[in-house]
Amino acid sequence: MKRTDVKEYILDIDPKILRLLGPSLYTNIYYVLAELIANAYDANASNVYIIEKENSIVVEDDGNGMSYSSGDIEKYLKVAVETRVSKEDVYVSGSKTRKRMGRKGVGKLAALSVSEDVLVMTKKKGEKSGFVLSRNVGSDYKLKPIQENKIKFEVFKSKKDATSVVMTNPQYGLHKTVAAIKNNLLKIFPLVDSNFRIHIKVKDVSVSIKSFDQEMIQHLGGLIILGKEYKNLSKYFKSDLPNKVKAREMLELRNAKVTPLRLKRKDNVEAYYDLEIKGWIGFYQTTKGRKNDPNDFPDNFISILSNGKLGEYNILPTVGQNKLNEVYIVGQLHINLFEETDLPDMALSNRQGYKSDDVRYRSMIKYVREELLPDIVNKRIAYATSKNEEKNKQKEQQKRKDEEELRKKVEEYKERVSSSAFENITKKLGKNIPNEVKEIVRIAMNGFSPIIGLKSRVDSNKKKILISHFSGDKTLGDIIEKMLCFNGFTEDDIIYTSSDNVDCDIPAGANIFDYLRDYFVNSYSNKKIFVIYITSNEMASQWFPVTEVGAGWITQSRHEVFNIRDHKPKQPLDIGLQYHSSNRSGTNITMSKRDFDKFIKKILYICNYLGYTSKNETSNETELKRYVTIV
Repeated sequence: MKRTDVKEYILDIDPKILRLLGPSLYTNIYYVLAELIANAYDANASNVYIIEKENSIVVEDDGNGMSYSSGDIEKYLKVAVETRVSKEDVYVSGSKTRKRMGRKGVGKLAALSVSEDVLVMTKKKGEKSGFVLSRNVGSDYKLKPIQENKIKFEVFKSKKDATSVVMTNPQYGLHKTVAAIKNNLLKIFPLVDSNFRIHIKVKDVSVSIKSFDQEMIQHLGGLIILGKEYKNLSKYFKSDLPNKVKAREMLELRNAKVTPLRLKRKDNVEAYYDLEIKGWIGFYQTTKGRKNDPNDFPDNFISILSNGKLGEYNILPTVGQNKLNEVYIVGQLHINLFEETDLPDMALSNRQGYKSDDVRYRSMIKYVREELLPDIVNKRIAYATSKNEEKNKQKEQQKRKDEEELRKKVEEYKERVSSSAFENITKKLGKNIPNEVKEIVRIAMNGFSPIIGLKSRVDSNKKKILISHFSGDKTLGDIIEKMLCFNGFTEDDIIYTSSDNVDCDIPAGANIFDYLRDYFVNSYSNKKIFVIYITSNEMASQWFPVTEVGAGWITQSRHEVFNIRDHKPKQPLDIGLQYHSSNRSGTNITMSKRDFDKFIKKILYICNYLGYTSKNETSNETELKRYVTIV
């Protein structure tokens, strides 16, 4: 750029691209903020402020700043020019330890996704410069300069080096509370420590993000740490399990996952590299009250970072199996080769993910899907089992106590009323009344004997549904469980021994036959449990499921049949029912359109029969399509 007394800010990119990319490059205000914070990080800043004003959002940092006379501004306005082309570009200017995040040179355009006109004001060694980065730039490529007397800073007024990016008339707003803003920024920008802090100011309220680790880790019930660099996270983790042995099992320290790969460099020469996965993955103690605003980022996520910068917010939908326990999972994995300078760039053009066909990405996905995620889910199941052991024990003791209290009261009621009736009859009609009259009265009372208050308490403690099944039919059982819960049932309403949620299981230490006896035979309450039978060739040959069928038949419990094709349900099941049939291939369930509709109607019937207010058919169709394929 030619040096003149009058500063000219000439954009080194076709202005048409700004009009095309500006509104659509980013789809969320927090992704934009993450890019601007990354720019501050690359400027070797120690502090970055996010300030919401009446008609603007300001991102201001105390980094190196930019000088017009030294050519920094000219370099800044070269858009889409790779900034990391050699080993010398790995670290930011002025630091030997902080790695540069930027690579593509398009992050500076992020603010245009929020505002049509963005004010960029900067100073270096006291020299001030400023211009308006706009979606609408003339054919001369020149940006409108900001007069030096109008270049102002909100926080760093007296510092010689600083940069301020002001998004005017923003199309997207921040959350109303600084707590929500802080929570979302923590999820997408974890590189916060004593050397780099983020400050948020909204009206008269301000908060600082000083430690990512403590904010996230202290709410976890279980944690797996990968790599020595992240071992210090363990000091923030404290299990809430009372059993000390099981509490220790909730924390696991592992070496980084290293996978050797043969990759083609940018110069087309193949070489061996080690794909290294570090970081952590854990599960929340509870999910209650975590997501209060629909605009918040989800709390259950596994994000991928490279060079300290967020590359993809959530791979959980890709690696997960839609299991109930996955709603508790959270993790941040750092991958070394995703931003390796020698290798081709694998980031997507929308800056919110990576190319899924890249061998580096596939290798990472395989490890998380087949090893890391199942391991942390198993820890979550063990945690929930331990956590609920005492609670289930107390609930079971209370149920038995109520049942026993009911028995005693009913027997006492029968004895007193029949004796009193016999005495009164004898007084009225004489002493020659046969003793059998007392028994006749007692028998007549049987239909009216349960004391209403106690019966209600007993029934409230009872499970409402038993999903009778063979363990190999778990895939269909999980879908039935999810659809019941979608329509208002809770895990406490259901007995389903293969559930990922321990509240659906029988109490720890209980004998399955004793438990069935209590529910089907011994219970004094006349409220029968509803049984869903999942029938298949394998189920018919297994002792436990057959026992459940027999128990249900003896007590004439109401039931519905969900069948796996190639099997034909038989008596004592009600084979006159229009049972539902599915096809199973591995862990995939497919249905014809007719059986798809029948599945929903059966679920809605069960809800109605047991007094639950279900969601409408359209909502159920949308939900069921998440789990099955119509063929």
